[in-house]
Amino acid sequence: MTVGTSSAPGARDVPHQSAPRYGDLAGLGIDPDELPDGLVIADEHGQVICFNTAAERITAVRAADALGQRLEKALPLEDLEGRRWWQLTDPYGGLAIRVRQPERNLLLPGGHEVLVTARYVRTEPLGPVRRVVVSLRDTEARRRTERSHAELIATVAHELRSPLTSVKGFTATLLAKWERFTDDQKRLMLETVDADANRVTRLIAELLDISRIDSGRLELRRQPVDIGAAVGRHIQAYVAAGQTADRFMLRVEQPLPDLWADPDKVDQVLSNLLENAVRHGEGTVTIDVTASASPREGEETGTSVTVSDEGPGIPEESMNRVFTRFWRGSKRGGTGLGLYIVKGIVEAHGGTITVGRAPGGGAEFRFTLPVGTPAYLQ
Repeated sequence: MTVGTSSAPGARDVPHQSAPRYGDLAGLGIDPDELPDGLVIADEHGQVICFNTAAERITAVRAADALGQRLEKALPLEDLEGRRWWQLTDPYGGLAIRVRQPERNLLLPGGHEVLVTARYVRTEPLGPVRRVVVSLRDTEARRRTERSHAELIATVAHELRSPLTSVKGFTATLLAKWERFTDDQKRLMLETVDADANRVTRLIAELLDISRIDSGRLELRRQPVDIGAAVGRHIQAYVAAGQTADRFMLRVEQPLPDLWADPDKVDQVLSNLLENAVRHGEGTVTIDVTASASPREGEETGTSVTVSDEGPGIPEESMNRVFTRFWRGSKRGGTGLGLYIVKGIVEAHGGTITVGRAPGGGAEFRFTLPVGTPAYLQ
């Protein structure tokens, strides 16, 4: 137990094995050691009376050593400019109207960075401080988020630079020297501009999808979807673009349950999975559409789509990273955001998606969607 009591400066600590829990946390019956964040509480004399397990982990200070110590000694914080935090803020002095310190980054001895907030508890307005309650959080999770955002910005900047440079170059050239080019040359340059503009549009759409997925605001417009026909349209598009028809094998189990989903989002999932199989796989790309158990509790049936190829597959050590941001596998190219978005779309439908090794040795992606029949049709 990491809670102690102290009635006056220099008072002997009650052994922490038998010490009462600090106020039973407002009568909720919660042990401070059960809290996920570090909790440090000092009494009206500035002595530490609570130092929970999370605070021990974050500060690397034993609770037994901190209890009964002065707050500034048990928790020697400095700001990023090297100033001693408790001397700077003076929680027990200064303005009597102060009630808290907002969250900010501070440093522990050794340069370890932590997020700190403090609350000044007074028994009456403008009265003396009776408790200083300090919350500590490790910055590692925030750093990972910030690194992820920085990587996203860098990736987007890199992916935008190439097509925009191309668009700018070709349009400037055409405007300056229009009469010098033949019609075929003009057409080729304009087709390149059009392709690069489409690439920028796709990238912006990916960014918007990521924003909506991360914030839980991805909207679905559910309609009846013939998923077998949808796969067929994608295959026809690849054949029209030059792929041979025997590169694809489509097997649709009948009968399939009526699927209610967002057709545009389903097309986005199919497009990404088929493109990965065609670009990075080898041999025949097999698509199986089958009825399956619903991934959503309370529903009996769902629809599964399995896309597999006969290429080298995905290394075992990479399986758990396939649906993370920026994963590109062994071959470079693209933003590495496609499968992250696919997973977000499938899960927004209440479905699941997995990756594994196909019978032919290649990669196998399988996603399952609940039927999602609207209540008024049930």
